[in-house]
Amino acid sequence: MLELYNTPHSTCSQKVRICMAEKGLEWTDHLLDLGKKDQLDPDYLKLNPNGVVPTLVHDGVVIIDSSAICEYIDEVFPDPPLVPAHPAERARMRAWMRYMEEVPTAAVRVPSFNMAFLPRFDGLDDDQFQQSESGPRPLRKHFFEKMGREGFANDEVSASLEQLRQTCERMQEALGAEGPWLMGERYTLADIIIAPLIDRMADLGYAELWSDLPAVVDWYDRMQARPAFKKAFYQKTRVSEFLELTPLQATS
Repeated sequence: MLELYNTPHSTCSQKVRICMAEKGLEWTDHLLDLGKKDQLDPDYLKLNPNGVVPTLVHDGVVIIDSSAICEYIDEVFPDPPLVPAHPAERARMRAWMRYMEEVPTAAVRVPSFNMAFLPRFDGLDDDQFQQSESGPRPLRKHFFEKMGREGFANDEVSASLEQLRQTCERMQEALGAEGPWLMGERYTLADIIIAPLIDRMADLGYAELWSDLPAVVDWYDRMQARPAFKKAFYQKTRVSEFLELTPLQATS
């Protein structure tokens, strides 16, 4: 039995759902409301002491960290394979994965949190904001404190967009040299892990970050056409849909 504790609009949840859908797996969803801090509930923290989503429970075995979950799924359910057969190619794929976790995954949080979390703080003063964010937060505590109730500063947003542009340029180089996927002919976890981040930026109105990179444009079109992608991105899984924002609001 597969149980997935996740949130529809969480990019980390989305990549696990894509991975599971690519394998043709069925699972039981346990949906957590981040706005209500379900991820910080004591019972959930017993499963995932980091207090983040997603968490996979497979026949009672708990797996945390979205990329680790994806690798676990591929090992336990090997067909179709989502990693290269050759050790050197697997290492190259994992280098992509580590880069994605360190650079674009962190960078995308800045505009995402500005968009998704700030509406919760409308009308609060500093003391009320501190009170609303008090309590246990194993990860992201300092991230929220840095964001504050008015959001990240423009220079921090600019820095995050610069990192995301760098990601797109690296993708363009790899796709242009090999393609049609990041690892050449083979579709792998590297494509799955970056896909929700690219989709998030498109949803936030930042598709111009790769509009002049034709290989990335084509890759994103191919990614969206995959049945697994469509299964993972069901209705209201994007932040703009979840918050019912217009494109103008999404980028303001």
